[in-house]
Amino acid sequence: MRTCANFSEFWPFYLREHAKPRTRALHYVGTSLVVLIAAAAVATGTWWLLIAMPLAGYGFAWASHAVVERNRPATFTYPRWSLAADFKMWWLWLTGRLGPELAKAGVRADGTLEAR
Repeated sequence: MRTCANFSEFWPFYLREHAKPRTRALHYVGTSLVVLIAAAAVATGTWWLLIAMPLAGYGFAWASHAVVERNRPATFTYPRWSLAADFKMWWLWLTGRLGPELAKAGVRADGTLEAR
């Protein structure tokens, strides 16, 4: 894994580590569950639900890296940037703006990487 000095350098690396559409899909499921669990905890005042947030988010994410992408999650080296990048990727996907970011990072639509 290369060393990133800041989030701007980390972001394209993160996208390349999530090149396969199935990897990103599993991340979206986990991140969506995290948001739903947080909303449910706030709406109902059932604060113990917050315990499920990391299980939902990291469970789907780490499974996607083990089974689909077959790489080491960036969380282990860059925990804060990885969490921020996950929410950024999820939000860009939700708003239909992820495609250009993937292209800039060298990720093709089929999940393969351009040579760098």
